[in-house]
Amino acid sequence: MYSKAFAPEYQGVLGSALSVNSSYEEVLAKATEEQRRSTLGYARAGLAVAEANRRLGRVAEAERAWRDSYRAARRAGDSAAMAWALWSGGTLARQRGRLALACRWLAAAAECAERGGDRTARGYALAGLAETGRIRGDYAAVAALHEQLLAEARAHGEARHMVWALEGIAQMHRNTGSLDTALAMFEEAAEIAAGAEDARGHAWALRGIADVRSVRGETGRALSLLTRAEGICRSMRLESALAYNHKMRGNVLFRAGRYEEAREVYSGALAEFRAMEEPRGAALSRLGLVKSLARLGRSAEETEADLAELDETFRRIGLDHARAGLERFRAELGARAAAA
Repeated sequence: MYSKAFAPEYQGVLGSALSVNSSYEEVLAKATEEQRRSTLGYARAGLAVAEANRRLGRVAEAERAWRDSYRAARRAGDSAAMAWALWSGGTLARQRGRLALACRWLAAAAECAERGGDRTARGYALAGLAETGRIRGDYAAVAALHEQLLAEARAHGEARHMVWALEGIAQMHRNTGSLDTALAMFEEAAEIAAGAEDARGHAWALRGIADVRSVRGETGRALSLLTRAEGICRSMRLESALAYNHKMRGNVLFRAGRYEEAREVYSGALAEFRAMEEPRGAALSRLGLVKSLARLGRSAEETEADLAELDETFRRIGLDHARAGLERFRAELGARAAAA
């Protein structure tokens, strides 16, 4: 069993005033008002300000807010509040493609949470470390941690963390070819998220289901699922999730051989990621765009120049799985050229 999803990053009086599905403009308004009340209240409300801005794609505002929250928590001597601020900073660093820095802040967050006796903050920090490793493609190092966190979430009935862990494990199965397992886990995540009224988790789970359905050739069903997820993202103004939804739509169209449509969608996603200064999403969208243009007849020389630049970008960010996909496309281009 599990309870309704809740947002522990909304702390103090904000915890009772806001829900996991509160609009981020409402979060910002209430948190800004709460910051005026006390030093510790400032730290807790600053965390909400940081998270709302991060999810709206306002990275400069998010950076200032989490650092302000951390400094206020440190002045108040509250290790748990320091841990939450560091978790927010680490999550923002990962969103910006600074994966090594993300690991540094998240490890510090886990240490502070341990010292402050905040089990939830520690779980979120460890989850952040696991997700960062998964994004890098280091599945061997983080698979066990994902499973551990899923078991802890089930034991405590924490729906939001169950959804996160299921989606992360499912993504690893999908990327390693275990599509049946991936689909089952994404579908369980979607069911739990819907039951717990976790709209954001539900949108991400629908995106994962669409991805697997697309790989199986179910293009129409995949696009329908992405449309449902897009509606959630728009209603909650989940800017980053919306951009990743669009990038996935490009993937679905590309797999279906609809290259001109894919090119258009990838171009839009690239613009969205660049606007919010999210280099990982931008690089992945650009790879999709380069692949689409190659299928539409772009020269081999221009394609290879872009692939070489993207390979360096993936290496710098630390996206090993994306680099492997790029190399597969290179090999495919070489095989086609040889056959021609």
